Amino acid sequence: MFWKARLVLLAVPKTGTTALESALLPHADTAILNPPQQKHCTVRRYRNQLQKFFEQRGQRQLELMAVVREPVGWLSSWYRYRARDEISGTENSTAEVTFDDFVDAWLEDTPPEFAKVGRQSRFVSAEDGSLGVDHLFRHDQLDRAVSFLEDRLKTPLELGRSNVSPARPVDLSAAMEARLHTEAPEEFDLWSRVGGDLVP
Repeated sequence: MFWKARLVLLAVPKTGTTALESALLPHADTAILNPPQQKHCTVRRYRNQLQKFFEQRGQRQLELMAVVREPVGWLSSWYRYRARDEISGTENSTAEVTFDDFVDAWLEDTPPEFAKVGRQSRFVSAEDGSLGVDHLFRHDQLDRAVSFLEDRLKTPLELGRSNVSPARPVDLSAAMEARLHTEAPEEFDLWSRVGGDLVP
C-alpha cells in the first residue's frame, strides 16, 4: 500500500507480482507478506477487512491495481509450479497429472487439492461481480504496470524475476481448451478487458 500515491497493489498469484513486490517494498508504506493466504488479498477481502482501516473510514480513498494473465498460461504456470520436487507425493502435487487432467479438475465445482488455485476473475471482482480494481494490467506487458507505478510513485523501479515456475512441457488438447472457453467464460472475458486475444 502506497499512502501518498493513494494506491494498493493486489497480488494475483502467478502473475509476476512477487517480482513487483521485491521492487516495490522499499517504497511501500505497508505490505502483507505472510501468510500467503493473506498476502494474496482479493478485492472482496480488501473491501470487507482492510478498506476502512487503510482508508481511514472513507477519508482517504485508495485506488486498487492488479495484474492478470492469459487464462491458459495462468493455469499452466500453476500446473508447473505444483509439479516441483519439494511437494512431490503430496495431495497438492501435479507431478503425476497431465495438464488436461489438471484443467479438468480445476473446472470442477469442488476441485481436488492439486487444482485448488482459485480464479483470476473472482480475485479481482467486487461483491456484485463487477470489476473491483481501478487499474488492470497484462502479465505479458508488465512493463506497462511498471511504468504506471513509476509515474505514481515518482521513482524508478528495477524489476527482477522471482517465484518462477519450473520448466515442464505443457500441452492442452484442443477439446479441453474449447471446454475451458465454454465453462470458464468469465476468465476470458476478464482477459479481453486488457486487450487479450480470445482465439482458442
